[in-house]
This record gives sequence, structure tokens and C-alpha cells, in this order.
Amino acid sequence: MLKIYNSLTRDKQEFFPIEAGKVRMYVCGMTVYDYCHLGHARVMVVFDVVRRWLRALELEVVYARNITDIDDKIIKRAQENREPVEALTARFIQAMNEDADALGIERPDAEPRATAHVAGMLDMIRQLEGRGLAYQAANSDVNYSVRKFPEYGKLSGKSLDDLRAGERVEVDVTKQDPLDFVLWKKAKEGEPSWDSPWGRGRPGWHIECSVMSSALLGNHFDIHGGGQDLQFPHHENEIAQSEGANQEKFVNYWMHNGFVRVDNEKMSKSLGNFFTVRDVRAKFDPEVIRFFIVRAHYRSPISYSDQHLDDAKQALTRLYTALKDLKAKAANVDWDNPFAARFREAMNDDFNTPEAIAVLFDLANELNKSRSEKDANLLKSLAAILGLLDRQPREFLQAMPAGDGLNPEKIEALIAARVAARKAKNFAEADRIRDELLAAGIALEDSPKGTIWRRN
Repeated sequence: MLKIYNSLTRDKQEFFPIEAGKVRMYVCGMTVYDYCHLGHARVMVVFDVVRRWLRALELEVVYARNITDIDDKIIKRAQENREPVEALTARFIQAMNEDADALGIERPDAEPRATAHVAGMLDMIRQLEGRGLAYQAANSDVNYSVRKFPEYGKLSGKSLDDLRAGERVEVDVTKQDPLDFVLWKKAKEGEPSWDSPWGRGRPGWHIECSVMSSALLGNHFDIHGGGQDLQFPHHENEIAQSEGANQEKFVNYWMHNGFVRVDNEKMSKSLGNFFTVRDVRAKFDPEVIRFFIVRAHYRSPISYSDQHLDDAKQALTRLYTALKDLKAKAANVDWDNPFAARFREAMNDDFNTPEAIAVLFDLANELNKSRSEKDANLLKSLAAILGLLDRQPREFLQAMPAGDGLNPEKIEALIAARVAARKAKNFAEADRIRDELLAAGIALEDSPKGTIWRRN
């Protein structure tokens, strides 16, 4: 039985979908005003793995991940660049998809954009106003009245008096309470805006996810996910909006992944300590980046450094090395196999990918001894659930490094020169060539079938 740590109840709970055999999952996606950093990549990879495992359990999954394409930061960046908002967001949506594709992240079933759901947002704000949960302030903004929703704070686990406004919540003297948040913002000169009963304006940040999730998945669905930083205020506010408007439970299981940290601080654009996915891809194979993310438990923080990525590369190389010279392919898993049973037990324990990867290494050790097609196929099949080991071993082991490196033609020429030197019994020259290749990060393995090479 799958168990998920539910942020709402703060414990692991057995997972029971609302509709037998089907799962509806919504994840808060990117605000597209810049390139994705590794924190964004972690969200995408984590919930890609969640969906893969749910499907491995033979559940039908509908997965929606939104795109925020109207926001203060987007407007500010577009103004700085002197370009239309639509051009800015289109460029960074394309860049986001390129990064996701490189990391082996399967596209969600739906990727709703905030600007396409403004009508639904206006409908929900009218509902909230009708229930006495929203009011128009003196500055013409429409705000949510937090203290009129009795359960506000249940996700963060704090009382109203303990809570503090999040980084995107502006303190405004026109609010009835400092914790009240904006549902509809009055239009400013030169900003994108829409007609509404309260005058021209644009939606606040929080209302978009309440509306898009219900439009795609219904008022009540199974899983809502996102980064840990969204738990308050964003997800707290989503609950207040959705349950306040619809008068029914919003989400059964709340999942939040941990931060990516740099020097013990959360990686974020606001702190200026972020590394974009494409910057890291320029130095490391994208599958190495994915492995780096997956080998940590999704709720734990992970620390970014080149050393940690190098360690991930060496570990992933060990798995690919176990598969070399074997024609393995992913297939249906025999869950009665002891390795598969351990893998399933790990993944059913709140998606425990570190333990699942430990099973892959144990299986790789067994494969190194058995060299059996059955073990190789199982290794490929289990790894595929994590989005790993999808390539032919030689393709990974001989892949050009992102930076400078010897190309395959140069390597093969040096190996041929070494073979010729050995035939001429010029062992000093043969050793010199091996040392030259080793210094360039190329390891050689001599066998009766010839010399094969891989990058360290």
C-alpha cells in the first residue's frame, strides 16, 4: 500500500484515490520571466517520478502543472526589456520545455496558463464576495478576508496571530487585516489588464491555481504538490479560496519537496544565489543532474555543488558500466523478484528514492557477477521508473563532456596508436598514451575483443 507524507496532517497516510484506479494531481509550476534554476528542476523531476510510480501501480493519472504567465515580476522584466509580456513569457516557456526535455521529464497532461483562465477567476471572486469572504478596498483592489475563513492556517499549522505575510504578499493600509491577500489588482498604467465588476485590473497570484486546478481536475482532487516555499502563503491561500468558494474539501494529499541549497541558503532568484538548469547542463550531462535530484528523498534539502554533481556522475557511471556489453531493455517488472519487491517497498514508503536507488546498486552488483539478460532487463526496468538508464551504456559512457574534452575520433586514433606501439613492443610509448588518455579523463579496458574506453 502506497503511503504519502501529507503536509496537511503532518504524517504518512495510506493513499486512497477519490475515484478507484484514477489519480488527479496538480502541481504549481513556473513563473516564466527567466530561465529555470535547479530548484525549479527539482519540482519538475520530483513530480515526474511521482507520476511514473503511480502509473507503475497501474493507476490512471491526470497530471496538471500550471504556467504563471502574468505576474508582477513578469511585468517588471518585460518593461525592463522593452518587450511585450507575451514575447517574454513565450521565450521562457520554450526554454523551460527545453530544460525539462533534457532532464527526461515527461510533459504534464495539461499545462494551463493563467491568462487563459481569467474568466474563471472572476467567477470565483464573485462567489467569495457573495459569501462575505472578499471585499473591495479603498484602493479598488479586491482582497480575501482571511479572518472570516475559520480554518485559515491549517496547512501551515500556525494560528492567525502567529502567521506572517509571505514574500509576495504586500502590506497595504487599505486591507482590513495585514494577512488579507489580493484576489484582483487594480490596473496600473501600461500594465496588462482585463475588465471586471471592480474595474479594469488583473488577478492576484494565488487565485490562479484555485481556478485552474478546479477547471481541470474538479473542485475536490487527490494530490496537490509544489515546493516547500509554497506551503505558506500560496497553498494556504488556495485552500481558503477554493474551500471558501466551493464549500467542500479541496485536496486530500498535500506534497511539498525540499529546497535546493547553496552555502546553506535556499537557492532562489530573490537571493541571487541560483544556478540555471542550462548553466549546469553546460557542465554536466542532464541525466547526471536528474540522478543528483532523484537520489535524495524529495522532502529532504539537497546541497548543490560541482563536487556533488561529480559524485552523482561517478555513481551513475557505475550503473551504466554494469549494463555494458549487454543488450538490456525495459520490460514488465516481475514484482515477486526480491530486488523488485524491495524497490516497490521503498517507493511505496512516501516515494523513498534513495532506498530505491540503493536497490539498483545492489542489483548492479549482482549483474556484474551474473551477466544475465534477466538481471540486466530488471535493472533497466526499475531504473526507467525513476527516469534513469534510458540510453545505451556506450552512449552514456562515451558521451562528450559539456566542457572541453577529446572527441571520439581523437580517442580512437590514440587507442590505435597504443595498439600499434604494443605490437611493436614499445611498451613505454603504449604506457605514455594510456597516461595521456587517463589525464584527459579517458579510462581504457583491454579485453580479448579489443580495447574499449569510457569517460571518467
